[in-house]
Amino acid sequence: MNNVSDVIIVGGGIGGLAAALGVVESGKSVSVLEQAPEFGEVGAGIQLAPNALAALDRFGVLDDIFEVAVFPKRLVLKDLYTAEELATLDLGEEFKERYGYPYIVVHRSDLHSVLLKACQKNPDQIKLYNDQIIQTAEESENGVIVTNQNGETFTAKGAVGADGLKSNIRKLFSNDELVCSEYVAYRGTIPIEEVSDANMDDVIMWIGPNLHLVQYPVRRGELYNQVVVFKSYNYKPDSDDWGTPEEMDQRFKGGHQLVEKALSFIERQIRWPMYDRLPLDNWTKGSITLLGDAAHPMLQYLAQGGCQALEDATVLADNLKQYDNYTTAFKKYEEERIPRTAKVQTNARLWGRFLHAEDPLTLIMRDKLFKAHTPHSYEISDFFYGYHKSK
Repeated sequence: MNNVSDVIIVGGGIGGLAAALGVVESGKSVSVLEQAPEFGEVGAGIQLAPNALAALDRFGVLDDIFEVAVFPKRLVLKDLYTAEELATLDLGEEFKERYGYPYIVVHRSDLHSVLLKACQKNPDQIKLYNDQIIQTAEESENGVIVTNQNGETFTAKGAVGADGLKSNIRKLFSNDELVCSEYVAYRGTIPIEEVSDANMDDVIMWIGPNLHLVQYPVRRGELYNQVVVFKSYNYKPDSDDWGTPEEMDQRFKGGHQLVEKALSFIERQIRWPMYDRLPLDNWTKGSITLLGDAAHPMLQYLAQGGCQALEDATVLADNLKQYDNYTTAFKKYEEERIPRTAKVQTNARLWGRFLHAEDPLTLIMRDKLFKAHTPHSYEISDFFYGYHKSK
């Protein structure tokens, strides 16, 4: 049995590494147990709103993030068939003044790399372990015990499950199943020089009935990130034979020429089914708690999954500073985070239905709301982007 640190974090993704920085900020040591052979991130781009940048600033890594980021000028919703701009949000000076930070887009691996390097700079307080597929966590007289795939155990005073969508630590609190949205995503990046008509100023979401395409540049503008999402009409539970590349081509047929061109660049080998779970009313048991997707997995439509994990890390740090008792600290952290993350989870589902509407009456209502929206109608985003200012 290895007593490794004050706190164990299960999972070395974006949320787990940010949480490690937060734990150290509170004056405690931390061990991050990652299941992969190496620390790294898969996927493509990630959007970071001001609520996420406030967390990254607090942990001292924002300048490094800015070096690899792109600073878009607008968020744009376009009709997937006509290219008509349906709604925009201006991300200029008024936006930055309102929220204190800009809106940026980065490659997920770049964000993860910056967080990892920040953790590696403090080896005395942050220990990093690979090949650790943690199966269980349980309370003991002196704290917690976590057990890996080989039956090896690690002990600490507290544990944080940041082990993602399919979290094993979550099983302590719920036997809930993943909820499949019946949508799939295909995503990837391509060198910017291969896309002669790439829009470098906007984050664009092309929307149509039950499908969309997202495009924006990442890595200082060197790469163009594209994500294709659609509802499969061939969905089969417990099967991978749905949402195929062939169905993708069929579903997007008749789209605007820029959309059809984008599909020709999409990586087709990896299919990403889109899942979430219902909000929990409890994710803390004594000296064990959850963070990020392990606690509140959400659909991607609001681009808030990573942002909420970063918020979690700051609130966790706040409460570890304030309370010596882990049970109290984790419970206070949970009490603040559950209402907010549950609302974001729920709104992500609703926003997805709104964007992908196919019913004529719903489309009329949606487009009426879009027309009433102005590029500076920021009140719609205050709840999401202004969290750090409202605390």
